[in-house]
Amino acid sequence: MLRYLTAGESHGQCLTTIIEGIPAGLKLSAEAVNAQLERRQRGYGRGKRMLIERDRVRITSGVRGGFTLGSPVCLEIQNKDWDNWRDYMAPGIEANLKEKRITQPRPGHADLAGGIKYRHRDLRNVLERASARETAARVAAGSVARVFLEALGVIINSHVVRIGEVEVDYKDLNLGNIADAAKSPVMCMDTGKSEEMVEAISKAAQAGESLGGVFEVLIDNVPAGLGSYVHWDRRLDGLLAQAFLSIPGIKGIEFGLGFKGASMYGSEVHDEIHYSEECGYYRTTNNAGGIEGGMSNGERIIIRAAMKPIPTMVNSLTSVDILTKTPVKAAVERADVCAVPAAAVVAEAAAAFTLAQVFLEKFGGDYMEEVFANVARYRGYERQV
Repeated sequence: MLRYLTAGESHGQCLTTIIEGIPAGLKLSAEAVNAQLERRQRGYGRGKRMLIERDRVRITSGVRGGFTLGSPVCLEIQNKDWDNWRDYMAPGIEANLKEKRITQPRPGHADLAGGIKYRHRDLRNVLERASARETAARVAAGSVARVFLEALGVIINSHVVRIGEVEVDYKDLNLGNIADAAKSPVMCMDTGKSEEMVEAISKAAQAGESLGGVFEVLIDNVPAGLGSYVHWDRRLDGLLAQAFLSIPGIKGIEFGLGFKGASMYGSEVHDEIHYSEECGYYRTTNNAGGIEGGMSNGERIIIRAAMKPIPTMVNSLTSVDILTKTPVKAAVERADVCAVPAAAVVAEAAAAFTLAQVFLEKFGGDYMEEVFANVARYRGYERQV
């Protein structure tokens, strides 16, 4: 079984990821993980924290001579900001618990509910772990899964389609050129809309506000039949939805046409099936977004997710002090104005890990040659059936 755990606080010493279940013999380097960590730190609208951190992973176990061993892989990312916080975040009794204390929960964040759940009177104990800083550890885990999937021919990309009120017109997009998204400061393929998005983020920053948006993740070369219809908790769309919705700030998700399909006739929505000797089964449309009946159907998987505006704002909202119960302005922590492009990279990692899980569930294998053989055999069957 493939799984991972993360540990670490936003201003703690480091973030740690432990991955169990990666087959032996996968070629893996720190550089492959660092490339994705660097992508996560990009994006117009990121906060000053990204000027401090330069996320780099240290592989401490599970890899020898550039190849996985089949044992747990441990990845560590140092927090450079720890040097500024060691007096307050120290794990020992020497920690200064009086300064940096927070008692004014931020609307839209985990502060209040987390404080109630774990009986914390200092909400820093909540926000340090609830912070989106933890997603760096998830990207590390997803990067390893991505290397595994790419070895099997699966490709994952993403792009931003909306920031605030600025939205891309899909009719103007050629998704075959999705690599162009990397040229944009907000990961938007449309040059004109990219400039408008940057302007919208700048205006939000000047107003002490934050902005959310929508991004899309595209996954190519996934064989049909991953996931299952036989049990609710094995449906691929359900698994991907859970992974995406666990990313801080994600409040909505759809596959293919998504909500738009709810207002259309069935004949306009469902993708007709064709067959040819050369191609086998194929579709001329992909309104299902590559998933039918809880399983991949062989078409491109298309997932769209909506991210809410970040709850930490310079012009903070009204809250209540948890100690005095008096009205106050919510606490202000250093934060981004907009992190939609970064969330898209995190979602790529989430999709990669979920897909790696269902690949290994379907095909098994304790070493890569075994996985390769099983996948190749199935792909051959898929073309002939």
